[in-house]
Amino acid sequence: MTRTSRPSPGRWNWPGARVAERNQLKRAVFLDRDGTICEEMGYLNHITRFVMYPFAPAAIRRLNKAGIPVVVVTNQSGISRRIFPTSLVDEVHAKMIALLDAEGATVDGVYFCPHQRADQCECRKPLTGLLATAARDLRLELKGSVVVGDRYADVEMAHRMGGEGILVMTGYGRGDYALHRAEWPREPDAVVEDLSEAVDTILRRSFAGDPAQKAEGHR
Repeated sequence: MTRTSRPSPGRWNWPGARVAERNQLKRAVFLDRDGTICEEMGYLNHITRFVMYPFAPAAIRRLNKAGIPVVVVTNQSGISRRIFPTSLVDEVHAKMIALLDAEGATVDGVYFCPHQRADQCECRKPLTGLLATAARDLRLELKGSVVVGDRYADVEMAHRMGGEGILVMTGYGRGDYALHRAEWPREPDAVVEDLSEAVDTILRRSFAGDPAQKAEGHR
């Protein structure tokens, strides 16, 4: 009998990633991918279907300038459903990084869960496995960090880690908010139009007065 191994969670860091100093853990902003950074396509099963929102690079660049680590965390169950291979996810992320780089923006890591809910893994949002892995890799402080996404799963994940969850109205956000808000056990910490407005909120409220971030941002 042939046994098929379950796909492993994916992570992508690179030499330029800004890892916190050994004696200092930094809070971070975790961004959902589809519907937050790029247009929601259902299953993004071809590289041509990756369309970055025009406001995303500038929004991420503002977080970079403030010295705030930015990490992408995304569910990609299409891998385990055999809708697309892991290699396509890697290709999409390479394109995303290249487009951001061309606009002077960067992310410190990309983490994705390839599983379905039935797999009962610890990395599928709203569980916090991806966040825990990123925190170990990049020496991040999860408590007080922020998650931005277009699904309530992103908000719930933020609350589970002891941070703030911001819901954007792009992607599935507007419909999720209109149709399911009454079912949510806890409201998002903010509901905003898009990632650009989310960054406004983060810089004004969530990270305002943080000396570590402020010092990094003025280097």
